[in-house]
Amino acid sequence: MDGAVDRSQDTHARTSLIPATLIRGDGIGPEVTGATLQVLNAVGAEFEWDEQVAGMGALEDVGTPLPDSMVESFRKTRLALKGPLTTPIGTGFRSVSVALRKEFKLYANVRPARTMVSGGRYEDVDIVLIRENTEGLYIGFETVIPVADDPRAVAQSVAIVTRAGCERVTRYAFEYALAHGRKRVTICHKANILKAVSGLFLDVAREVAAEYEGRVEADDVIIDACAMKLVMDPSAFDVIVTTNMFGDILSDLIAGLVGGLGMAPGANIGADAALFEAVHGSAPDIAGKGVANPTAMILAACMMLDHIGESERARRVRDALGATLRKGDELTPDLKGDGSTEGFTDAVCRRLD
Repeated sequence: MDGAVDRSQDTHARTSLIPATLIRGDGIGPEVTGATLQVLNAVGAEFEWDEQVAGMGALEDVGTPLPDSMVESFRKTRLALKGPLTTPIGTGFRSVSVALRKEFKLYANVRPARTMVSGGRYEDVDIVLIRENTEGLYIGFETVIPVADDPRAVAQSVAIVTRAGCERVTRYAFEYALAHGRKRVTICHKANILKAVSGLFLDVAREVAAEYEGRVEADDVIIDACAMKLVMDPSAFDVIVTTNMFGDILSDLIAGLVGGLGMAPGANIGADAALFEAVHGSAPDIAGKGVANPTAMILAACMMLDHIGESERARRVRDALGATLRKGDELTPDLKGDGSTEGFTDAVCRRLD
């Protein structure tokens, strides 16, 4: 499905290291990445890290947030773990994440949202959103049209959606559902208004869904109704597949259902490359204070372990992380605790079975 290498038969002893690119990130990035590496080491997940810089750190060091050396490293390893980056404002540089998605055709953005801390507004949320990652309005085909003495009288943005792109991401969603024991895929669209671009996505998604009849249930919902239903009853959803911009919005919404972006990991999957990341920002206001929550980054590393066939190690980390969150010791301030990044990470490591 996603180019994973099955190493599940030998999860406790491995003779060779897995090559991977490591980008610690900006702001709190080095802190949450360091915490994640500590957990990976504790669970025995050994990688051969090729450490690279990107974002503001790279801009300051080498004059670009997207150094060629980093791109070439990822081209070689085809596997990367990335901390949060700061996109420079007003410099003309594009987002590193968006650039990597385009360069390596990382067409599927996978964003799980699962309740790990009780006592919130919702219990037992367990949703995976799969977003098309390379098409739609985010391709950046934009034009400003001057009229008379107004140089910005009209702005135009063009959305591009292809049959191949729709088929690829929808098939990924159904294969993901099969591989992870999921029961239903919901196709989210706006075909009632955007009859061309969203209509194509819906038509192709329904064609793909028909191939999985009897194995995975399928339904579809209009984007605005989907947003309302997610807030009213998140348990009505299992896997959601949608287009680029809709997925961008809904992925943050479902993160909010389980405590916010600090609990939200993400994966960007292509045919032969994959990048895993915490999807929250670099939080420069708390950088260096030792209070950053590493949960999202640790969960992203778990997704990376799943991807390479190390699901048993991923399970052990998730169990230890969940137990630490439920116990409530050493919780960081964003989780209403007074603990530190170091203390929280140590607590997770102590609970690894």
